[in-house]
Amino acid sequence: MATRTGVAQEVTNRPTPTTVGEAGIADPGPLGLAAFAGTTFFLSVVNSGMLGDSVETVVLGLALFYGGLGQLLAGMWEFTKGNTFGALAFTSYGAFWMSFWYLLNHLPADAPESDLFHGVGVYLLVWTIFTAYMTVAATRTTGAILAVFVLLTLTFLVLSIGWLDGHSSTWIKLGGWIGILTALAAWYASFAGVVNSTFRRVVFPVFPR
Repeated sequence: MATRTGVAQEVTNRPTPTTVGEAGIADPGPLGLAAFAGTTFFLSVVNSGMLGDSVETVVLGLALFYGGLGQLLAGMWEFTKGNTFGALAFTSYGAFWMSFWYLLNHLPADAPESDLFHGVGVYLLVWTIFTAYMTVAATRTTGAILAVFVLLTLTFLVLSIGWLDGHSSTWIKLGGWIGILTALAAWYASFAGVVNSTFRRVVFPVFPR
């Protein structure tokens, strides 16, 4: 009887095995946010008029590998962690940057300029709609993430208007400045995420909701 009791106690005291998802996957959020912020910042600087349109192609490497592939990987890891919001957001915006890279490399040479402007405008409108409903979901995340999505919705909306209005420089420059604010907000959320994780305490608040 004593022996059986001892065995039962030993089994009870053994640590419960953890899954790979619980033990082996870090938070991919800071990576996805940093990749988004860096690429958004560069393109927004161009849109704001601080850099000429001729250097826009410089963003292609960032768009494909950092904003695109980096966020796509972050999205896949969010799926593994069971975070529906993060998975959808990072995977979608990773695909956005990859599609942006493709767009700049495959513009039809024989299309009328007005058609191209309207095409890009509708393309941006698609992302405006997606970002707007993600903003609704973001109200249940943190204040830092919500700020990113509110600013990003405005950025896409203003840029959509600019392109649909015949590539209006006024609207596009305004979209560029809002985009810079969006990038800064995303960098802060990434910075807070990695610092708070490394220090194992809240150093920079993200304002949980």
